Amino acid sequence: MSPIILAVIIVSVIGLVLGIVLAIASIVMAVPVDEKAEAIEEVLPGANCGACGFSGCSGYAAALSEGKTNDTTLCAPGGADVVAAIAEVLGVAGGTIKPMSAVVMCKGTLDRSENLMFYRGDKSCKTAIQLFGGPKACNYGCLGLGDCIKACPHGAIQICDGIAVVNPLACKGCKLCVKACPKNIIEMVPLHEAKAINFCANKDKGAQANKQCKVSCIGCMKCVKICEFDAIKVENNCAIIDYNKCTGCGKCADECPRKCLENIILGGKAE
Repeated sequence: MSPIILAVIIVSVIGLVLGIVLAIASIVMAVPVDEKAEAIEEVLPGANCGACGFSGCSGYAAALSEGKTNDTTLCAPGGADVVAAIAEVLGVAGGTIKPMSAVVMCKGTLDRSENLMFYRGDKSCKTAIQLFGGPKACNYGCLGLGDCIKACPHGAIQICDGIAVVNPLACKGCKLCVKACPKNIIEMVPLHEAKAINFCANKDKGAQANKQCKVSCIGCMKCVKICEFDAIKVENNCAIIDYNKCTGCGKCADECPRKCLENIILGGKAE
């Protein structure tokens, strides 16, 4: 037999054997496809922001499919349309998603809170805080260097007079800006409802906070005393609002001597 023909036969046999081995392996080692999870993931927006509390859209889809959660309203960026689509896939009644917007808890604009130094480093809040907490007099104030802007995929944030400001109507509630802020001063607040908001995260004692910013919270307790709904408490010298209890009556905002508390409706009244 010709050596060439023999070589062709040997290679063919080897290829056939390997093909059979691979076919068997693909059957034995096959990963079951969760069709329901795939269907749910298809209706999700694909933001992979983690606002749902799971590892992106695939994680949320798998959790719903496997019954680890029955909450169809966790996808804030998707809104009501996605909630309805998930409910249809699961064959359940759709829930109601509560619209929320990110809010930067700082009103320390350039005319209210001074800079202690001139910063010329990397245009990043995360980098700037490595230098004595940043150039701002208030260690808890917004540095206005735009880490939140870079993180926001919806163009909902801009720098105004030295601090970051969120457009509530453009915000999708993905919380990526919350994760990106090294000062941890961005919170989620309900949309279209009158709520008291403390635009200050300063936790220093009153006298020190007063020196750092003209509109800082000094923990004076006046808002706590006037609130009839037990919606406000002072922790670490700073007023904290429980939005579930707050009725938006506005009494605390009127009483606040520092005007860091405001009673507003983010995004205006719902139609």
